[in-house]
Amino acid sequence: MSTAHEGATPGFLVWRLSMKWRVAVDRAVAPLGLTHAQYSLVASLYGMQRAGERPSQRRLADRTGLEALYVSKLARSLESAGLLERTRDPRDPRAVQLALTEQGRERTRQAVEVVQDLLEQLLAPLGGLGSDRTREFERELSTLLDAPLDPFVMHSDSDKEQS
Repeated sequence: MSTAHEGATPGFLVWRLSMKWRVAVDRAVAPLGLTHAQYSLVASLYGMQRAGERPSQRRLADRTGLEALYVSKLARSLESAGLLERTRDPRDPRAVQLALTEQGRERTRQAVEVVQDLLEQLLAPLGGLGSDRTREFERELSTLLDAPLDPFVMHSDSDKEQS
C-alpha cells in the first residue's frame, strides 16, 4: 500500500477507487459522446440484448444499480441521440422496454473496446484482466456487493440499551 493511503479505511479506499474509475471512464468515452453513466446503461443493455432480452427500464435499473428515475432520464437522452429506442411493453402498459438502435450498438461496441483497454490498464498492477489476483479481487468485490446493507440501522448505545 502506498504511503498516501496508509491508515485509510476500506470504505475510503473503495470510494477513491470508484471515483478514479468513474473519472477515467468519463474521459475515455467522452470522445464517443457518452458519459460514464450512459456507458453503464448502454453496455448493460448491449449485454442483455445479446442474451435475447429486451429489458424494461426497471430491469435495467436493477442490473446497473442506478435509480429507476435516473435510468429513465438517461434513456430519454440516449433516445434523443438516436442510440436507443423506448417502447411500451405489450405485456405491461406501465413498463417501458429499451433496445439499442444500430447506431447505439455500434457506439456501444466502440465504447466497450475503449473501456476494456482502460480496465486492462487499471488491473495491470494485479497482473491484468486474466490473472489469479484479479479473479480473487472480483470475488472479494462480489462478496461485498452481495452483502445486504441496511442504511437505516443505527448502532448507538441508547439503541442497545433499549433492546
